[in-house]
Amino acid sequence: MAVVRFATFNLENLFARPKVFNLETWSEGEPILRAYAEFNSLIERVNYTEANKARMVELLLELEVYRLDNGVVRRNRPTDPKWAWLRANRGSFDVEHEDTGIEIVANSRFDWTGWLELAKEPIDEVTTNMTAQVLLDVNADVQGVVEVEDRPSLSRFNQDLLGAHFEHVMLIDGNDTRGIDVGMMTRNNVEIVSMQSNVDVPDTGALGERLFSRDCAEYLLRLPNKRKVRVLLNHFKSQSGGGGPKRARQAQGLRDIVDALLKSGEKNLIVMGDLNEGPDGQGNPSQHFAPLYAPSSPLVDVFSLPTFDPGTKPGTFQSCSTTNRIDYIFVSKNLAPKVVGGGVERHGLWGAPTNKNPPSTWEVYPAITSSSQAASDHAAVFIDVNI
Repeated sequence: MAVVRFATFNLENLFARPKVFNLETWSEGEPILRAYAEFNSLIERVNYTEANKARMVELLLELEVYRLDNGVVRRNRPTDPKWAWLRANRGSFDVEHEDTGIEIVANSRFDWTGWLELAKEPIDEVTTNMTAQVLLDVNADVQGVVEVEDRPSLSRFNQDLLGAHFEHVMLIDGNDTRGIDVGMMTRNNVEIVSMQSNVDVPDTGALGERLFSRDCAEYLLRLPNKRKVRVLLNHFKSQSGGGGPKRARQAQGLRDIVDALLKSGEKNLIVMGDLNEGPDGQGNPSQHFAPLYAPSSPLVDVFSLPTFDPGTKPGTFQSCSTTNRIDYIFVSKNLAPKVVGGGVERHGLWGAPTNKNPPSTWEVYPAITSSSQAASDHAAVFIDVNI
């Protein structure tokens, strides 16, 4: 038997992050994200109607890709756009006439190749250093990470800021086009045996959509004692615009995957990540996560275990209230008695972005003097398993 530490941490990107994500509240960014999603949905249509084109113009005006000049729609041509870039690699999407302004000339998705991309800005150097400090202090053997740009960024971060603390760094691109994927890092004593993506699982409740907003990535790991554990990393639908029914379907999809793995003979399962919804004010699990908490569920929430210490607050996000416990680790029932410790690492967490002062109920790193320098809006969650 050996004690192995498993952890999850929403890094909120490492080196660059979409500008819209850096606004103080979700409500400020929601209209931008809705416009972004609607535009990218419209351009996938086989045929663009005149109504489609008119709506595309409205959306690009809202995103400030276009601008109004005395009532005429024209392109903005900044070197650093406010919200988004309109990319076109082949063919023509639009032309700008000197007198009448913008005309969308593409009549179909087949007429051009391109997309709308959210504009990014560099992350504060202190923030990146504090993110690294959290990971070093947690010192996990198996570190799940959420909201990472891509594998090269994660690998560079491990080399340059963590001193190659992790031997294995892996990330499978998911369904989100904004550079917020889930990834895995393990120490040299834990081998990544295999990887499985679930990006193509369909959402039966939303025709034509994928179930998982990012992925439910599966990693089969071989521990130092040669035992194997399968870790499922998740990042459910954000709270922007609600999204409860979507998260409910994602929870059921996750449960289906877990049930199938156990039926196939696997034993040691760990589910972790940012599920983007917390318990109610009394600490009861969200009704959307009923498949994970039902009496028939083969999973146990580690926050319910006597060996897990959440510290001075119950949550993991911003103010860390009960309803802000949105970062989770579940273990299969056979592993629950083997969880010998665990907790929440909050030193990199400032609290709500609007807070002018540091939190009074937990200590932050001395280098963090404002919310903009916090490692993340999330705390890291970890468990020690004697397996």
